[in-house]
Amino acid sequence: MIAENTVFTRTFSEIPVSKKEILRYAGAGSITPEITLLLDECLKASQGCFSYQVCYRLFPLTFGETLDLGFAETSSRSLRKNLQGCDKILLFAATVGLGIDRLIARYSTLSPAKALLFQAIGAERIESLCDIFCADFEKELASEGRFAKPRFSPGYGDLPLSLQRNIFRALEPPRRIGVSLNESLLMTPSKSVTAIIGIATKGAAHEHS
Repeated sequence: MIAENTVFTRTFSEIPVSKKEILRYAGAGSITPEITLLLDECLKASQGCFSYQVCYRLFPLTFGETLDLGFAETSSRSLRKNLQGCDKILLFAATVGLGIDRLIARYSTLSPAKALLFQAIGAERIESLCDIFCADFEKELASEGRFAKPRFSPGYGDLPLSLQRNIFRALEPPRRIGVSLNESLLMTPSKSVTAIIGIATKGAAHEHS
């Protein structure tokens, strides 16, 4: 298990691309040769523009009248349900960098169709980064007889987006991975994610209802 009270950073190299997922994010109802060709052009144009980075930190979890996450407290019922049986959480922030934002901005007037595909590529890239990071963490936990709950982000269910401020204080993403938070609680680069992962021991009782 990683040490508590320490923020770690990790950089990933190239992550396999799923064209099927990109087209799903783009809302492509049917896949035509024209769409396939356009997607291939966009994928080629986006090569080398991604920087896959994650910063993360482990916290103790305490159940009471409110949920004490170690870096903040919340009354979110949906997060409480997600964290049943857990005694720790992993908090992380991930980004694929500003390169894809630049492509989206450049093509928003030149080619709205390409801009849409670049948006979808960015969505697929950040989700794939989160998936591979979580999968690696789950393997580490499995070797210790523990397991991870599905990741949970501010804005899901009744977990307020305002929790982002606490997350940024705890992880310092601007300094560590170049992700900033504006007054509207939006992140830059836009293809960035923050999330909480509950950690439980296999067979843990769900006594914290």
